Amino acid sequence: MLVPFETLPDNARIWIYQCNRSFSDAELKEVEESLTAFLKEWTAHGSELEAGFELKYKRFIVIGLDQSKAGASGCSIDTSVHFIQSMEQKYNVELLDRMNVSFKQGEYVTYKSLKDFKRMAREKAISSNTIVFNNLVASKIEYQEHWEVPASDSWHSRFVG
Repeated sequence: MLVPFETLPDNARIWIYQCNRSFSDAELKEVEESLTAFLKEWTAHGSELEAGFELKYKRFIVIGLDQSKAGASGCSIDTSVHFIQSMEQKYNVELLDRMNVSFKQGEYVTYKSLKDFKRMAREKAISSNTIVFNNLVASKIEYQEHWEVPASDSWHSRFVG
C-alpha cells in the first residue's frame, strides 16, 4: 500500500539507491509512476506493505517501509531488488553498486567510485567538510538527520582528514 513518505514513522525502514547519473525530467516522471505502481502492490506473505518513496536530487530513490504493520520478508525484499534491477536495465543506470560514493561539490551532486573518492581525499580535492550521502542509514529518522552530512560524520571519515 502506497502512503505519503512524510507520513511514515521515524522508525520506518529505509533503502536508498543512488544513481550513477541524474535522471532526466521525463525519466523522473516515469520512475515516479513505476515506483507508485510497484509500492501499491508490494506485499510480504500476502500482507500489504505500507511504503512510500522520495526521489532526491534527480539521483536517489529512497523507499521507506512502516514495519509496525507488516515487515519486509526475504521474498518481498527480493521483489524490491528485482524491481530496482528492472529500473537499471530500463534506464541503463547503476542503482545497486554500493562501491560508489555520492557527494556534493557546491550544489552539484558528484558520483565517483570509492577508489576515485579515496584518491580525491588524498589529493585534498575533498575534505572532512565535504557533504556526503551516507546511504547506509537504516531508518527514516537517520535518513532525515544523518544522510547528508560532512564526511567527518559518516563512514567516509576514514578517507578524509
